Amino acid sequence: MERKLSRRAKKIVPSSIQELSQLAQRCNAINLAEGFPDFPAPPHIKNAAVSAINSDFNQYRHVQGVCDNLAKMMKERHGLDIDPLTDVAICCGQSEAFAAAIFATIDPGDEVILFDPSYESYEGCVNMAGGVPIHVQLDPPQWTLDSSKLLGSFTERTKVVVLNSPHNPTGKVFTKEELEIIAGECCSRNCLAITDEVYEHITYDNLKHMSLVSFPGMQERTIITSSLSKSFSVTGWRVGWAIAPTFLASAIKNIHVRVTDCAPAPFQEAALSALRSPPEYFESLRSDYQSKRDYIINLLGGVGFKIDFVPQGSFFLFAELPHNCPLSDVEFVKKLILEAGVVAVPGRGFFHTNLSSDEVSNLRYSYQKRYIRFAFCKSDATLTAVAEKLGKLLDAKGRLVLN
Repeated sequence: MERKLSRRAKKIVPSSIQELSQLAQRCNAINLAEGFPDFPAPPHIKNAAVSAINSDFNQYRHVQGVCDNLAKMMKERHGLDIDPLTDVAICCGQSEAFAAAIFATIDPGDEVILFDPSYESYEGCVNMAGGVPIHVQLDPPQWTLDSSKLLGSFTERTKVVVLNSPHNPTGKVFTKEELEIIAGECCSRNCLAITDEVYEHITYDNLKHMSLVSFPGMQERTIITSSLSKSFSVTGWRVGWAIAPTFLASAIKNIHVRVTDCAPAPFQEAALSALRSPPEYFESLRSDYQSKRDYIINLLGGVGFKIDFVPQGSFFLFAELPHNCPLSDVEFVKKLILEAGVVAVPGRGFFHTNLSSDEVSNLRYSYQKRYIRFAFCKSDATLTAVAEKLGKLLDAKGRLVLN
């Protein structure tokens, strides 16, 4: 009966994160793989959700106030005028907003530029739409954008550039100069941009998030996708949005309605409280996560991981295996689960350069098997427990040893 599946369905397999999370559950391992907090969401938005449920906001619903608040935020942060009635589509999380944006713009054969390493869902959505992913490698260890690689990736079939900043998995925040290059190419080649800005409020060391949409010529060609999930520790609420020119936002709304009809009604109501949070809330969010970032850097660096790049945003650390470690990323993570009771994500799941095994083994590309992603959006108690577990596996020199 498997032959009844579509060709595209056959190409979609469980992600490495899902598979390792299942192994971690069987081993009762501490989960530093998945990017969700294990601490409570802010009380004021939880109370708003409970109030909405008790007030019977439990049926199909579009909460226009969410769009109004997003338009206000766009004006305050980027100086852009957004029509909340026509330019915002509320979706079931950023994931659906991104998928709907791809389906609204990509025809079979259209090329979509992705910056590698990248979150695996991007390529999956492009493939489902019949598009062709074109990967532009960011150069380790600082994950810099080589403008010549970007310029050389454009063809007459290029339709969209996808940008995620702050970046998963590396924690990179694209610089103003890099954003200017991307914006300039989109404008000169008449391409669209789809951005994933879910970590827009989580930046460190006084860095500020800059949206690609704020650069000259980009408002009329950019679809912003984001959500409540990361900024308010509610990854399971599934309230996200796409902000785009009217003709694009309208198409995204039409796709959204036919796929899911509406985002969860009581959580849309609670989103009003979240989006009205004072500046102090976001400052506290950044400060708390920066402390967690510094803790895990000291912890992993102390046991031998090579950390050449300090995350500038998001809540992930992309750490390189110790030089003397003979294991690949996948082998290391499996042993980490079985021996230390801690789970992380092998880095190769974020590289999509379609290289052969021989090419990946080549010195130039071997780094693609040498990185591990750790999520540090966890409670202090969880991070302390990780330190204790790793501490039991150190050799006389204080380096991590996995048998």
